[in-house]
Amino acid sequence: MQKDKNNPVFNATWTYADAPESTNHIQIKKRYHLYINGAFTEPVQKSYFDTTNPATQEILAEVGNATNQDVDKAVQSAKKAFKSWSKLSGKERGKYIFRIARLLQERAREFAVIESLDGGKPIRESRDIDIPLAANHFFYYAGWADKLEYAFPNRKPKPIGVAAQIIPWNFPLLMAAWKIAPALATGNTVVLKPAETTPLTALKLAEIIHESGLPKGVVNIITGAGETGAALVNHPDVNKIAFTGSTNVGKYIQKATAGSSKKLTLELGGKGANIIFEDAAIDQAVEGIVNAIFFNQGHVCCAGSRLFVQESVAAIVIEKLKQRMQTLIIGNPLDKNTDIGAINSKKQLKTIKNYIKIGLEEGGEIYQPTCNLPKNGNWCAPTLFLNVSQSHRIVQEEIFGPVLAIQTFRTIDEVIEKANNTPYGLSAGVWTQKGSKIFQLTQKLNAGVVWANTFNKFDPSSPFGGYKESGMGREGGLHGLKAYIKFEE
Repeated sequence: MQKDKNNPVFNATWTYADAPESTNHIQIKKRYHLYINGAFTEPVQKSYFDTTNPATQEILAEVGNATNQDVDKAVQSAKKAFKSWSKLSGKERGKYIFRIARLLQERAREFAVIESLDGGKPIRESRDIDIPLAANHFFYYAGWADKLEYAFPNRKPKPIGVAAQIIPWNFPLLMAAWKIAPALATGNTVVLKPAETTPLTALKLAEIIHESGLPKGVVNIITGAGETGAALVNHPDVNKIAFTGSTNVGKYIQKATAGSSKKLTLELGGKGANIIFEDAAIDQAVEGIVNAIFFNQGHVCCAGSRLFVQESVAAIVIEKLKQRMQTLIIGNPLDKNTDIGAINSKKQLKTIKNYIKIGLEEGGEIYQPTCNLPKNGNWCAPTLFLNVSQSHRIVQEEIFGPVLAIQTFRTIDEVIEKANNTPYGLSAGVWTQKGSKIFQLTQKLNAGVVWANTFNKFDPSSPFGGYKESGMGREGGLHGLKAYIKFEE
């Protein structure tokens, strides 16, 4: 616990004892090949790259770097497997997906530790959110595999073919589950490319998929950087592309697929508005603010990175928020006490620091709690900015880090106008005790998901996606199934 001279209530003399999660039970190979056609296969050019622990800069493993030839092998494997997999009954497909879910549950502790090692997020988040939610997605879509006729009554749903899926580094295993599970349930085959900085849990998932007995070629997992993803997007035998990542890359993919028959879903960036009304439960709302922006170090596309507080309660909300930030523990992601872990990469840390510099240059008033950041690794103190306006870059542009921009408002119409004044439209949060106010805002906010008196709550049965530059299409729920099927005329 950190002391704060200005807040005697928080000047405690005690601290938490270290509570590190053990790593003795995990298995990380020194080198990982590509998973193609039911086997781990050496890359054609025998090229590998390192994946590192962002908290220590320690090299965790070497990972295969897939070239165009490797991409083609994976796509052709998926194309061949589609012929038999698509004809398999939904009941039989569901059995395989259920098996993957159960195996993932059995190895949940190992996956949680590896996710924190490779990505930098606190073990509490990996253990309690990422891994259970990933397993839940497999369970959920396994249940739909033999019920597609009920999901889409009076229509004849058919699988599309080979699905190319590209996922980001902020939720590596969860994003893999979001994409793989509905694709398999609907009878498609998959070529998945995880982010180059966080490939390990996807490759561990390949081990589970192999253990489940899933037919060869149904799921292929290849690793590499942007060139690998581009080769996958542009491959002529890919029928569907599902991408989660930056808006700029999403625009490239949209242009690359324009005029083709490839189906496309994009889940892109965001600049979520978190709105606190004067009748909100203030203490609860402060916890919601912390969760909205500091969860996963702010590496969340739907993070509540813009805070709007009604003028009459702004002073008390900001004061309570500063006090709460003073208690946040920043450090070893494997320590169960840690609230904020390591920034995923040096590149992302540089981006965040640059935005903090921009915020100061534009006249913003910065606040960071008193904290001692570790000397090694990628670290950024939780940060908030006051005295900013709609025109500030830190208000308009996605930072993807633990940086919060705070503004005030007086009326509902004012905050709706401010909240919608962004090129993004992925998420928003509303804190109030008035149900009518909640319904009014949910109808007028341009956001794919609006949380009421909570934030960052996800469920496999609930669709997720955005408007404007936050993407197109939905993942999760029945909407997530629809993205992987076509209908017979």
